[in-house]
Amino acid sequence: MVPLLLALSVAATAWFWRHGYLHYWGDASAHLNIARRLVDSRTPGYEQIGTVWLPLPHVLMAPLVSVDAWWRTGLAASAVMGVCFVWAGCLFFSAVGRVWDARAAAWTAVLLFALNPNVLYLQTIAMTEALFFACTMTVLYALVRPAWWLAGLGLLGATMTRYEGWFLIPGVVGLFWFREGWRAALGVGAVAALGPLYWFGHNAVFHGDWLAFYRGPGSAMAIQGGLDYPGRGDWLKAGQYFGAAGQLVSGWGLVAVGTTGVVVALLRRQGWIVFFLALAPAFYILSLHGSGTPIHVPYLWPHSYYNTRYGMAVIPLLAFGGAALVAMRPRATTAAAVVLAAVLPWVFYPKADGWVTWKESQVNSETRRAWTAEAAKYLAENYEPGTGIVASFGDLTGIFRDAGIPLRETVHEGNGLYFQAVLQRPDLFLWQEWAVARRDDSVSEALRKFPRYGRVKIIFVENSAPLEIYRRVRR
Repeated sequence: MVPLLLALSVAATAWFWRHGYLHYWGDASAHLNIARRLVDSRTPGYEQIGTVWLPLPHVLMAPLVSVDAWWRTGLAASAVMGVCFVWAGCLFFSAVGRVWDARAAAWTAVLLFALNPNVLYLQTIAMTEALFFACTMTVLYALVRPAWWLAGLGLLGATMTRYEGWFLIPGVVGLFWFREGWRAALGVGAVAALGPLYWFGHNAVFHGDWLAFYRGPGSAMAIQGGLDYPGRGDWLKAGQYFGAAGQLVSGWGLVAVGTTGVVVALLRRQGWIVFFLALAPAFYILSLHGSGTPIHVPYLWPHSYYNTRYGMAVIPLLAFGGAALVAMRPRATTAAAVVLAAVLPWVFYPKADGWVTWKESQVNSETRRAWTAEAAKYLAENYEPGTGIVASFGDLTGIFRDAGIPLRETVHEGNGLYFQAVLQRPDLFLWQEWAVARRDDSVSEALRKFPRYGRVKIIFVENSAPLEIYRRVRR
């Protein structure tokens, strides 16, 4: 099992790296850069963890992104998430094998999961899905054994990776209560609750609001800004749009065998496994309905790509359903037929355009990749090491990564009070040679207060503010 999963992970990573896709997804690039600033910053260390995004992925990637080449290529994330992919597959295999007492069913579940091109793509980049799968499969295995302490640790990891991990806690505690008694349930809940409690405390101490991750700058609520979207306040629409994303990431073959198999699992009294695996999909439907978290798919209004990866939450449930079909007649031929039916859509259309998570990253990053490359080329040719750059963190950080400029030579929001001092009193604190800004952002406003910088490069961006590069004027 391990050699197969490892071979799939390495082959997928090599393919996406060779085609230059590891930095396509903007969030993946941001996750990678947050991990880098933990070890490479004017003020490296714990405070660079920030808010909104949970810390575990960044902490795990930090040792590897300290290697310049691995940070710039994105392979630091590929190594970490590849291990998570293998871990998730192995525990899924063990858990399903225990439930159905059939190796054919276990192989079916893992192959339905691991041969999905959207899973393979996301495990090569710095997104959090592979790590979350590793945590939830740990919980699934602990439920099957059962082992409350392992379930608690798996939930703790999930709560430090993605917010749907928080939603899993009451469901898993309830399962342990009914199956193992109140002591096991209390143990699971006590370990798992450490994650949310820590994050509340972190946000209160470092950002002045224990709910800064939920309602502060950069949160989903702030990004959406109260704008309406399909599914908001409408349960049917919320289910429709999540279902559409789930179908696109899974493929019609897996949807067909998986939903049929889920019915079989319920009839064979494995509803508790179905309940657990349905918790993450339920979280996204709730989020669509009331938490300012839209999903856009190309064939529904507004006919665009946004958050399609949220549909990935349904893949383990459908894969388990496929295994349930094989468990009725646990033979290699049955397993082969189910797996073949599920992967047929990818076989008949093997192009990356059919992998919705990759397509979203390609479509939504086209403009960003263009101005990042142009700005990075200019700085690589003109920047002298040690002269310093002021810029906002976020998408602009990709410029410095591609230009080969360490983050410790930049000043950004992660540098806390010093960055605020630069913005408020540039006459006293702004000494850096260079500044990179989007027109009308906080850095460009500071430069207007302190006109000792001349614009040396402007890059016009479609449907957005121009990117401007400034250099200190010599007297």
